[in-house]
Amino acid sequence: MTTLMFILGIVVFAVGLLFSIAWHELGHLSTAKMFGIRVPQYMVGFGPTLWSRHKGETEYGVKAIPFGGYIRMIGMFPPGPDGRLEARSTSPWRGMIEDARSAAFEELKPGDENRLFYTRKPWKRVVVMFAGPFMNLILAVALFLTVLMGFGIQQQTTTVSSVSPCVISQSENRDECKKSDPESPAAAAGMKAGDRIVAFDGVRTDDWDTLSDLIRDSAGRAVPIVVERDGRELTLQAQIATNQVAKKDASGAYVEGEYVKAGFLGFSAATGVVKQDFGDSVVWMTDRVGDAVDSLAALPSKIPALWDAAFGDGPREPDSPMGVVGAARVGGEIATLDIPASQQLAMFVMLLAGFNLSLFLFNMLPLLPLDGGHIAGALWESLRRNTAKVLRRPDPGPFDVAKLMPVAYVVAGIFVCFTILVLIADVVNPVRIS
Repeated sequence: MTTLMFILGIVVFAVGLLFSIAWHELGHLSTAKMFGIRVPQYMVGFGPTLWSRHKGETEYGVKAIPFGGYIRMIGMFPPGPDGRLEARSTSPWRGMIEDARSAAFEELKPGDENRLFYTRKPWKRVVVMFAGPFMNLILAVALFLTVLMGFGIQQQTTTVSSVSPCVISQSENRDECKKSDPESPAAAAGMKAGDRIVAFDGVRTDDWDTLSDLIRDSAGRAVPIVVERDGRELTLQAQIATNQVAKKDASGAYVEGEYVKAGFLGFSAATGVVKQDFGDSVVWMTDRVGDAVDSLAALPSKIPALWDAAFGDGPREPDSPMGVVGAARVGGEIATLDIPASQQLAMFVMLLAGFNLSLFLFNMLPLLPLDGGHIAGALWESLRRNTAKVLRRPDPGPFDVAKLMPVAYVVAGIFVCFTILVLIADVVNPVRIS
């Protein structure tokens, strides 16, 4: 049964992956057609075609390898300086440029002269290329909101899980009290496991972060604490101690290994699934975008540890880069967890949302052959032509993105090598969930 559920989880993730890819390409397709660009192909996947069907001037299909997708637009790159496709050069770099230019004019038909991608104004090309990643961003936001507002997320609550009998500095690596340790304020006040704190020093709150900040700011003071116990509200009096506690950063997250002196009550907060309102959801998503950007910037620094995890005896870190295979494996593990079905579904949706957010950020990198590279090329062309217009110089014409194809091949080669490394690590030493 466990194996069956694991396979089912992988299948569910694969379906979500295919939908995300198809959704991305739909953004490119719809805007290209809106601006009159001819699109001969819309494909989900790579490799041999499993199914296809022509509708109008476009062939729609699914290919065997579900690791990406594409649409083919006529005239992605402008012709050579003489207005024609240049003869094949013996130079490997020039050959790359000419191959890319030739591919851009494949299936050119009479009447297509005014339907070429490069002939559209730069802002229209930006819209076409941005539409794909933007569709992933829309899907990510919709999925995140579904989980945050519909299912809720695990977080600390204002309910007491356990009460510390004494005051122990959090920087000390021990749990047992010494005779010299003073009694904790929570224990002295009569607080019990199961109590739900509804007000602290006159401030009513059901938010753990707010309560935590209130406690930290009350060092050395005697404060009233209202708790709900067995359906009744009781008021307890506590003398807040000063203790060494974990430092928080600007976002409220704990900073590992750093401590500050602040107010200390002495209890552990219970965790639970809590639904978020729209405002809290926006804040949470903003933090996740920031985390994702930081992770993308830190990607090169993680390669040595990833190599050691794949080919050495190094551990696979929880925040290690993970590919499609690794994500599918996580999807399989989610299906085998002994948790309510609603929480399994929420975890699947959250996994797919994170995948779409990563697709958006990755594709926005200003490097060919990514969408961001074509966007950068169109913006550069707009800058050149507008500058020439202001200075009353001759129009420099379209920016020939094809000349950057040698760089694009190098970038693509780096991406392929990194993808293979992640794939090996995902197979031999995968990221696991608890």
